[in-house]
Amino acid sequence: MGNLLLFTALGLLVFVVTGGFFYGLYVLLNPTRTAQDRLRDLGGRGGGVEEAEAFDIINVDDGNTSGGVASRLGKLAAPSSEEEKSKQRQMLLQAGFKNRHALEIFNSIRVTLALSLPLLTLPFAVASGFTPVVALFVLLAAAFGYYAPSAWLTNITVKRKRRLLAAFPDSLDLLVSCVEAGLGLDAAFRRVAIEMETAAPELAREFQIVTHEISAGVPRVEALRHLEVRTGLDEIRSLVNMLAQAERFGTSIAKGLRVHSRMTRQKRMSRAEEEAAKVSPKLTVVMILFLLPVLGVVLVGPAAIKVYEVMANR
Repeated sequence: MGNLLLFTALGLLVFVVTGGFFYGLYVLLNPTRTAQDRLRDLGGRGGGVEEAEAFDIINVDDGNTSGGVASRLGKLAAPSSEEEKSKQRQMLLQAGFKNRHALEIFNSIRVTLALSLPLLTLPFAVASGFTPVVALFVLLAAAFGYYAPSAWLTNITVKRKRRLLAAFPDSLDLLVSCVEAGLGLDAAFRRVAIEMETAAPELAREFQIVTHEISAGVPRVEALRHLEVRTGLDEIRSLVNMLAQAERFGTSIAKGLRVHSRMTRQKRMSRAEEEAAKVSPKLTVVMILFLLPVLGVVLVGPAAIKVYEVMANR
C-alpha cells in the first residue's frame, strides 16, 4: 500500500509538471497581444533597447498570468549578465518567437524539463534501489532537459535563416524592379511583401513589419535596423547599410539595389559551388566505410570458399 501511494503521488507530480510544460510551450508558440498592451506602448513609457523594440515587447504588463508564472520559473535558468540575456532574446527573435514573454517562457521550459525528466526515473529508482547507475541516469535526464531546448532553438534558428536566405535574392530582384518602375522605397517594400506572401511567407511577414513600422512613424533606417535584428542575416545587414548610406548621401537607390542584388546572387552561387565541392569528400568517406568492405566480400568471397573446399577435400 505504501509503494502504491508513492507511485500515485509521483504520477500526479509528473502529470502536473508535464502539463505546465506543455502549457508554457503553447503560450510560447501562440503569442497574444491585447489592445491594452498596444495602448501602453503608444504611451511612450520607458525606452527599451533595439532588440526589445524589434520584439515589440516594450513596457508590457507583467501582471499577465502566463508571463508572471513564466517569469518566476525563468529566473531559475536566466543568465546573470545582461549580455547573455540579450543574446537569448535575439536568438528567440531570429527563430520567429515574437511573444513579449518569450525569454521568460523559454527559460521556464528549461527549468520544467530539468525537473520533470528526472521525476520520470524516480519510479525505477524506487523499484530497483538508488544505485550509482540510477543516479547517473537522473543527472543525465536533468542535463538533457536543461540543454535540449537550447539545441532545439539553435536548430530552428538556423533553419529559419536558411529559408529567409533562400528567398531573399528573388525578393531583392522584385524590389529592384519596383523601384526602377517608379515606386518609392516604402511602397516597393509593401508590394514585395504582397508578391512574396505565397512563395516566402516568413520573409514577406518581415517586410510587412517594416512597412507597418514606417507607417506608424518609425524612421525608415531604424525600421530597417529592426529587420536586421529580427533576421540576423549578413545579406540583409548589407542591404540596410547600403540603403542607409544612399539615404544619407542622396545616391541612387535603384543602382545600389541592382548592384547589391547582383552580389547577393553571386554569393548564393558561391555557396552552392562550395556545397557541391563538399560532396566528393563526403562520398569518399561513405565508400571507404560501406562500399569497399562489401566489394571486398564479393570479390574475395568466392575465392575463399573455393580454397576452403579444396583444403577440406585434401
